[in-house]
Amino acid sequence: MKKIFLLAAGLLFTGSIYAQSPVRFGIKGGLNLPNIVQSDNSDFDTKINPGFNVGVTVDIPLTSGIAFTPEALYATKGYKLTSGAGEFTQTTNFIDIPILASFKIAGSGLNLVAGPQVSFLMSTKNKFENGFGSVEQEIVEDDSDRFKKSLFGGVVGFRYDVTSNIDLHGRYALDFQKNNENGTEQTPEFKNQVFSIGFGYKF
Repeated sequence: MKKIFLLAAGLLFTGSIYAQSPVRFGIKGGLNLPNIVQSDNSDFDTKINPGFNVGVTVDIPLTSGIAFTPEALYATKGYKLTSGAGEFTQTTNFIDIPILASFKIAGSGLNLVAGPQVSFLMSTKNKFENGFGSVEQEIVEDDSDRFKKSLFGGVVGFRYDVTSNIDLHGRYALDFQKNNENGTEQTPEFKNQVFSIGFGYKF
């Protein structure tokens, strides 16, 4: 955990001494609409498991219209799977570190954002429900070898600056690595994908 926050802090402040002023810090949050991308040998009927994201960001101008905008976010992901036996819901909790660049569209408040992302898995909650009741299981991933603890991915999206302090944003994130190495008859082999919308406030 300590290493994760040290990495986040380093990414948020790296480059600020080289940036044009002003460097601006902010907070952000929003709705996550996560699902999974299954491997070719999986054929599970999955659907969105709604969640959220919340965290901090810094805007470091590099040149006219271009800025370095790393973030540190707490985010929930996962999926739902329906079968004849009932409904299985998996909710995963991550620390996401998007390392983004933003490109301002001249004459507008619209910015395009893109860049890599590193995600650190913190815990997993599994829930199974059928007509007879429900069963829940929560796993702290530091004590488990079931899933990868860190994943590399990418992010693309937009940010619209409503005012100099308030923005609206939307994006799509995809892991480039599989969360689990091997699927089973009960759970698929997959990569995380997340559509998200939200707002931010810069100080």
